[in-house]
Amino acid sequence: MAGMDRLRDHLVREYRKKTAKSRAVFHRAEKVMIEGGSHTIRLWRPYPFFASGAEGPSVRDVDGNTYIDYWQGHYANILGHNPRLIRREIAACLSRGALHTGFEAVHQIELAETLVRKLGGREAKVRFTTSGTLATMYTVMLSQGLTGRDLVLKIGGGWHGASPYLLKGVKYHVGEGFGGCESAGLLEDIVRRTLVTRFNDGDDLQRIIDENGDRIACFIVEPFLGVGGFLPASKEYLELARSLTAKHGILLVFDEIISGFRFCPTGLQTLYGVRPDLTAFGKIIGGGHAVAAVVGSRDIMEACERGRGLSGRVLFEGGTFSAHSEYMKAGLIMLGRLVAGAATIYPKLARSGDRLRRGVERVFAEAGVPVHLTGDGNAVVPGSSLFMVHFPRRKNVSYDHPEDIHDDRRSDVALREEILKLALLVNGVNVVHGGGAVSTAHGDREIDATIAAYGEAARLFKKYL
Repeated sequence: MAGMDRLRDHLVREYRKKTAKSRAVFHRAEKVMIEGGSHTIRLWRPYPFFASGAEGPSVRDVDGNTYIDYWQGHYANILGHNPRLIRREIAACLSRGALHTGFEAVHQIELAETLVRKLGGREAKVRFTTSGTLATMYTVMLSQGLTGRDLVLKIGGGWHGASPYLLKGVKYHVGEGFGGCESAGLLEDIVRRTLVTRFNDGDDLQRIIDENGDRIACFIVEPFLGVGGFLPASKEYLELARSLTAKHGILLVFDEIISGFRFCPTGLQTLYGVRPDLTAFGKIIGGGHAVAAVVGSRDIMEACERGRGLSGRVLFEGGTFSAHSEYMKAGLIMLGRLVAGAATIYPKLARSGDRLRRGVERVFAEAGVPVHLTGDGNAVVPGSSLFMVHFPRRKNVSYDHPEDIHDDRRSDVALREEILKLALLVNGVNVVHGGGAVSTAHGDREIDATIAAYGEAARLFKKYL
C-alpha cells in the first residue's frame, strides 16, 4: 500500500475513534439529504463532524470534542463565533419581536449609509440580498441590462458563488486550465458567453478586452482572491483593469464578499485607490447573518427602479429575507465595532496571521517537508489574517497565480484538501483548503496550539510519505 493510502487509513481510524456520534448523525442525514448535507464544502471524507455549539475561536461537536476553528462561518466571523456584543443586541431584538415580517425597517437604511460612507461617501446606492451568489448574479444582470452587451469576463480560479453566469473557470482542469464549465444544467449559450482571463496578467487582460471589448458587459474580479488561493491583486493590475474597462465602456465589478472589512474598515478598493462601478459585499457585513449587498453608482443602480419600464429594468428583488431587520442590526453592530476599533483590530489580525503563517512554515521545515503558504499582503495590503497551505511537487513553484495552487502537477492538492484536513482534525484544529481566516478571538494560546497541530501533521507526513 502506498504511503498516502496508509496515512489516510491511519487518520481515518483516529478520526472515527473520536467522532462516533457524528458518524451516526451523518448516516441518518445521508438517508434524506444529498450527500448528507446542504453545502458540499462542509461534507469532507469520511464524514463531517456535526457542531453542537461555537464561541470565539472554537467549535464543539456532538461528541464533545473542541476544535480551534479557522473556517469561522465561511470566513464571516471576523470577531469569532457568536461574539457577545452581537448576541446581547440580538437578544434585545428578539424580545421586541424580531421574526420576519416582510416590511421595511430603519436598520437597513443605517447599514446602507454605513457602506456608502465607508466607500468614500460618493453618490452611490445600495440594495441588499441574502447571499454572495445572489449579489454577484445581480451585478452581472445590472451590467448586461445597462450596457446591452452579452459577454462577461472573469478570473480563472475566481469563485463568485453558484450563479449560472459565473460557474465557469473555477476549477483547474488539466489540458484546458480554467476554461471549463463547473456544472451540468447550465445553458450552453451562457457558458459560451463567459470569458476567462489569468489573474494578475495584464497582457492577457489587454488581449481579451482588445478582442472583445465592444461585447463585454463587465469584468468581475476579487481584489484578494479567496478560493483561488488567497492571493492579492497587484495595484498595477487593478489600475489597468480600471483604465481598460473605462475605455471600452465595460463595468468594473469588485467581488469584496471575502475582502470587504477583512483588511480595513471598508472595502479593499479603498486601499488600492481603484473605484469599481459595482461592488458585491457579504459575509462580514451581516454580523453572522444572511446579508449581502450590491453597492454602485446612482446611475447604474437606478437600472433596478420601476420607472424604467419592463424592457429596461433589471429585476433585482433581493429575496424574501432580504434586509430582515434583525440581520441589519447585526451588521450594524459588527461594522460599528470594526470601525471604532480599527486602530487595534486590524494590526492585531495582521500580526496573528503573519505569526501563524511563519509558524507553520517553520514546523514543516523542521520536519523536512516542503511547504508554501499564501495569504500575505503586499505593498498595498498591510498584512493579512488569511492563510492557505500548499505542498509543491517540485522546486521553484511561484504561487503567484491560481494555476500554481490548483494544478495537481505543481502542488499536491489531495494532500492539502483531504489528508491535511484529517491530520489537523485529530489534533483539534479545523481548516478548509489547508488554512482559513484568523479572527480577533484567536489569541496567542490558540495560535501556538495550531502551529503545534501543524507540526504533528508535518511529522506524520515525513513518517508516511
